[in-house]
Amino acid sequence: MIKYFSQKLLVLRDYLNYSENNLEEDLTADLILLQNQLESMLDRVQKNSATLQKFQAFEMRLLKLNNLSDTIDHLLDEAKNYFDLDVISLCLIDETGEISKTLSDKGYPFSSKTGLILLNDEKTLISNNVPYIGIYQHNQYTNFFPHFDRLPASIAITPLSRRGRNLGSLNLGSYQADRFANNMATDFIEHLSSVVSVCLENNLNVEEIRRVSYIDTLTGINNRRFLDQRIGEELNACQRTAEPVSCQFFDIDFFKSVNDKHGHQGGDQVLSLVAATIKNQLRDNDVFVRYGGEEFVGLLSNTNEVRALEIAERIRKAIQILPITFNGVSIPVTISIGVSTHVPIAKSIVNIDKIATRLIKSADSALYKAKHNGRNRVENGGVV
Repeated sequence: MIKYFSQKLLVLRDYLNYSENNLEEDLTADLILLQNQLESMLDRVQKNSATLQKFQAFEMRLLKLNNLSDTIDHLLDEAKNYFDLDVISLCLIDETGEISKTLSDKGYPFSSKTGLILLNDEKTLISNNVPYIGIYQHNQYTNFFPHFDRLPASIAITPLSRRGRNLGSLNLGSYQADRFANNMATDFIEHLSSVVSVCLENNLNVEEIRRVSYIDTLTGINNRRFLDQRIGEELNACQRTAEPVSCQFFDIDFFKSVNDKHGHQGGDQVLSLVAATIKNQLRDNDVFVRYGGEEFVGLLSNTNEVRALEIAERIRKAIQILPITFNGVSIPVTISIGVSTHVPIAKSIVNIDKIATRLIKSADSALYKAKHNGRNRVENGGVV
């Protein structure tokens, strides 16, 4: 019996020793696993903290922008660096053409801006206004990423809306298939969408107010205030690029007699049709304004003296054959035009305000010369 219990004790001792060793090994393994998980968690926290700091910097920069073109550039260019993205595009709904008009008036190259999409309607947007996060599907999302040399593998389509109005969508893309997975949380994407929507709405409203204040209500073209704001920008640009800029000063001949004979309604019709005809002869990025009364001014960037005179002569001929009738009576109309040109000198220091004044004054003097020499003609004020 004693021998039996002695053997049992030995077996029990061996078992305890084995269990103790295994328990120690298990505890060691658990501790290593726990340490690895803790390190991974800390690493994720640090990465999330860095991402949050990047987003806050991006958000603060976005909120400080006060015009639409800078906002678009920030979203399409700088967002890539902030969020380590490979592809990004911005869709904006422009049913009335106001956005394209605003950008065009500012000389912003919206038609060639990679990633910027202006939509006539919202049919291509996600109807339920819910973000899509997942694998890029060519047949369904190709309209969100046009004109890119390489398409993304995974995407996040984030609809932009404010006060029940669909503004468009901000579309993020990565060449990594697992960057945007359909099971990932959408909190960050929705917050980004909200911030971008607020900034876009504010800038669109500001631009609309600004644009309306620059519009001549009768003719629908820009007013003199707009010229005062843009001429400095155009001259600065031509100074940087060493490209010439030309000014055309238009005046409708014998306009007072039109008002006297046909009344102000007849005169208003002549003003509107003449303005529309001149504008159609100019480029979209040219500045064209009603200077006052029956006078108009055109500012043509990257246009030398010879070309400016050719365009002026083409406009003069177009007005001369313009069919205008009021109350069944034909109204013949001609215009006189004065032209001046500024050719910048590379790396020279100039006074932009003085050049602007001289450029307009020179064109105005040439216009006076055209009037004095018989009207319905183009005169050259030369190079400023």
